[in-house]
Amino acid sequence: MATKHDWTKEEILDIYNKPLMELLYEAATVHRQYHDPNTVQVSTLLSIKTGGCPEDCGYCPQAARYHTNLDGNDLMSVNQVKAQALRAKAAGSSRVCMGAAWRNVKDGEEFDNVLEMVRTINKLEMEVCCTLGMLTENQAQRLAEAGLYAYNHNLDTSEEYYKEVISTRGYEDRLKTIDNVRKTNVTVCSGGIIGMGESADDRAGMLVALSTLNPQPESVPINALVPVEGTPMEEQEPVSIWEMVRMVATTRIVMPETQVRLSAGRTQMSREGQAMCFFAGANSIFAGDKLLTTPNPDVNEDMEMFRALGLNPQKAFEKKEQPQSVDAENSQFRPLGEKPKWTRPGHVIERNLQAQEKLKSKA
Repeated sequence: MATKHDWTKEEILDIYNKPLMELLYEAATVHRQYHDPNTVQVSTLLSIKTGGCPEDCGYCPQAARYHTNLDGNDLMSVNQVKAQALRAKAAGSSRVCMGAAWRNVKDGEEFDNVLEMVRTINKLEMEVCCTLGMLTENQAQRLAEAGLYAYNHNLDTSEEYYKEVISTRGYEDRLKTIDNVRKTNVTVCSGGIIGMGESADDRAGMLVALSTLNPQPESVPINALVPVEGTPMEEQEPVSIWEMVRMVATTRIVMPETQVRLSAGRTQMSREGQAMCFFAGANSIFAGDKLLTTPNPDVNEDMEMFRALGLNPQKAFEKKEQPQSVDAENSQFRPLGEKPKWTRPGHVIERNLQAQEKLKSKA
């Protein structure tokens, strides 16, 4: 069956709002057509540079403008990252995702160090993913050449609701970054967050934006908001497990070949709730005690859950063959010192401003 790339919001809402048992059955059926239902990828998310981000994302404790008592750190060394990757591999992870709290990639020593981290982890025979903010086509090519397997750049929500979450970068810039990655052999990882105050319409709108990309993203993380004190969204009510299951199931039906990643918010989910998400089509989790800066279940708990459910960790490079790393001295792509004009919409988001005022009052 050919993958459908012209989903409408109405069609996706019809799926999302089906009676739950019917929705689960349909999603599980699609899942079995395209994936092994008893295999789930285990990934480790590593914050290689934490805090101090200039953006105003309303959900994020790493934004410098909010008071979240976050312990920031400068960029980790290549040796520190290698040690963490080896630990993750020993614990059962087949993929390492490195996140840096940057608005966008800038050519220079720090990016050169990230490229070396990519080469190092790829040579450990693990999939390497990066989330570094917006990047140009040349920067994407340099990452590909280093051996990057995937690049994460989430859309977060629908284009309409996005304006209620972030005012410092444009939705189009996110799509442009994904397009730049698509010009390489690097796979795309892009999803979003539910529980930020958005409507079901907005959730469907995000899935329209992702599913109409051709090809569709190889990975789609579905995150439940983890409200963090000091952020504009600190008082948001957590989403119910039923909403999470519906979102996972709908994503699976709309993007059948994609790895649906059950991401942030798992500490609030029971094992039974997570099992329903796996049944509905989730086939990837993040392991380790933290997801960048928010809590995550312990890896031993996850392995116990896998044993109870009869799940097996997915091996590296099952979906796509391992890229070859080109050493820095043999690189075909050189830094161009680009200064792209990424947008700053600059509209006012009242709750984001209020969170900033709190920080000023505590200073």
